[in-house]
Amino acid sequence: MLTALWVSFGLVAIGEMGDKSQLVALAFASVYRWWQVVIGILIATLVVHAGSVAVGKVAAENLPETALSIVAGISFFGFAAWTLRGDKISEDDTKARGGFGPIVVVTVAFFIAELGDKTMLLTVTLATQYESFIGTWIGSTLGMVAGSGLAIVVGSFAGSRLPQRQINYIAAALFVGFGIVLIVTALV
Repeated sequence: MLTALWVSFGLVAIGEMGDKSQLVALAFASVYRWWQVVIGILIATLVVHAGSVAVGKVAAENLPETALSIVAGISFFGFAAWTLRGDKISEDDTKARGGFGPIVVVTVAFFIAELGDKTMLLTVTLATQYESFIGTWIGSTLGMVAGSGLAIVVGSFAGSRLPQRQINYIAAALFVGFGIVLIVTALV
């Protein structure tokens, strides 16, 4: 369980760098209190990543292990390319709705931003590799909150821009390395 938790935490935190949902967190942190943004992100991520881990578990139980590891390894190459491409945020991603409180607004916006996002798909992939549902779920959720936490700090206090390109290069290299390890391990 601890391996699943720590690997999921680390890879999702890295995967969150430059991701659209991190940009949503940064934008909301410049408008709402930091703790409201964190609570909204936590609620949305707990729900989305529970579903992601469930999908990954079903795949792991019904597909051949070697093929699944090779597909998972190749998917990490896709995550690397996605990271290098980067994400953009639109005004619709941060627009507040009606009289809803900040936590509800952040939760809904973050939930929508995370659906089909790189870190959601990364969580599905991690769930195919580790037996621990709880470890993968909690690790990926905490990784998301940690990755978003950096954006919250920047959005709350600095308002300045991180050297995003360098962060993307490092994250992409880590994804490629992890993908190579999965493929080589499956073939050996």
